[in-house]
Amino acid sequence: MDTPGGFDLLRRYFFYGWLFRDASVGTIWERAAALAHNRQHSHWLLKYIVRWLTMAAFLLAVGRFCEVSLASPILSIPFYVFAVLTVSFNSVTVAYWALLRSGW
Repeated sequence: MDTPGGFDLLRRYFFYGWLFRDASVGTIWERAAALAHNRQHSHWLLKYIVRWLTMAAFLLAVGRFCEVSLASPILSIPFYVFAVLTVSFNSVTVAYWALLRSGW
């Protein structure tokens, strides 16, 4: 098995799609197996939620630093925008986690 390199490792660190199987294709037994696999791996989603919350806090801190300390509100805009985007990603991740854990 090949070990992931540079960019692939970074993608796996921040995005969890590689960890789950598609439960919408195959026979009924294959779909049930994929769903069981996804439920077994749903505990990893909590780690991704913490990673993205940490990144949001970091981006907000950098944005605040740029805005207050450097007196440059224009420079802080990209940091605030990406921090807001992490909120939507985390919302989707929490919804996936809740659905998988509930057994629905």
